[in-house]
Amino acid sequence: MLSFPRRRESIVVMRAFSFAATPHIHFGAGKRCELSAIAESFGRRLLLVTGGASFDASPLCAQLYEQLKRDFDVHRIRASGEPSPQLVDETVASLAEMKPDCVVAIGGGSPVDAAKAMAGLLPSGDSVMEYLEGVGRGKTYTGPSTPFIALPTTAGTGGETSKNAVLSAIGKHGFKKSFRHELLVPRHIILDPELTLSCPANVTAACGMDAFTQLLESYVSKNANPMSDALAISGITKATRSLPIAVEQGDNLAARADMLYASSVSGLTLANAGLGSVHGLASPIGAYFPMPHGEVCGSLLFAATRLNIETMRSRAPDNIGLRKYAEVGRIMANNPGLDAQAARNHLLCTLEAWTIRFEMPLLSAYGVAESDVPQLIAHASPGSMKTNPVTLTDHEVGTLIKTRL
Repeated sequence: MLSFPRRRESIVVMRAFSFAATPHIHFGAGKRCELSAIAESFGRRLLLVTGGASFDASPLCAQLYEQLKRDFDVHRIRASGEPSPQLVDETVASLAEMKPDCVVAIGGGSPVDAAKAMAGLLPSGDSVMEYLEGVGRGKTYTGPSTPFIALPTTAGTGGETSKNAVLSAIGKHGFKKSFRHELLVPRHIILDPELTLSCPANVTAACGMDAFTQLLESYVSKNANPMSDALAISGITKATRSLPIAVEQGDNLAARADMLYASSVSGLTLANAGLGSVHGLASPIGAYFPMPHGEVCGSLLFAATRLNIETMRSRAPDNIGLRKYAEVGRIMANNPGLDAQAARNHLLCTLEAWTIRFEMPLLSAYGVAESDVPQLIAHASPGSMKTNPVTLTDHEVGTLIKTRL
């Protein structure tokens, strides 16, 4: 008979949390070949949303397109650059007669977000401006949504696993806002790393920095939970070892697979835990200036992480975020025994090295000036700033922006 020593241990009760349901994910090289069989279960009329030149230049995407045209009645829409409410509304209106049975997105974050919104609105014909957060008319979305299948060709936003369709109007009075609902999540996601092999090095780098930012920010978020933490750590581990390889050896399928996994996991973690100051600022920067989202993240990540660590050390030394940053540093150093301060230093050194190595641009390269700082602070996304591991003052946020001009 087994006996155990009796001792009292202090166990903290796990904080209650919720975790959004995940779609059916098909992961692996060659999984794209299952697309027709999956889409066929929904019907024969298909809306295909793709990128522009990148889709047409990819032999694998061209093969998929030809297969779909043989098997379905296909209507194709190109979504390049930041997807706009106008593109969504015009597409929905133009397909009022066709009424697609299924929407398929093959491409990066822009086609995925555009397709997500289109799928949500095709049954009703409503304008997306009825529902767009912060700038819309405040109508409550109740569905239904057209069945949606996503095949990402970049590893960055993780938009395929989230319920957010991010749409933008870029300019002086622009915005970058979400149409958000659980019904917008794809029914099926096909993660085929072979589809990312043709992604150029600069795009791979920017997208990879976006994915890593989402993983790190959700891991240290005030709303993190044990499930989001476990997923974030798994994604961080894969991205740490494979992001530089994917950028510099683009034909390395193993590295591409790691990054595709990390990106999709980041979509789950951000949806369930929230983000931080990088994404809080990425919203107005992306709205007012033509700076790609991944480049905004890549430009700000090191400086924002350093600011968070310095701020917590000075006025919140017991903040769990400090311990979590140290844990990430140990993963990046591949040294579980590294002391906390050395681990955080290693994290910062690695992020700074990536910023330089991947040639992440300064904000000023896209026209951001010191005179724009007050407007960017005023319009920072409140949700992301709220879940940053430490509350930052306007002065601190302004200093962060200025360090990257």
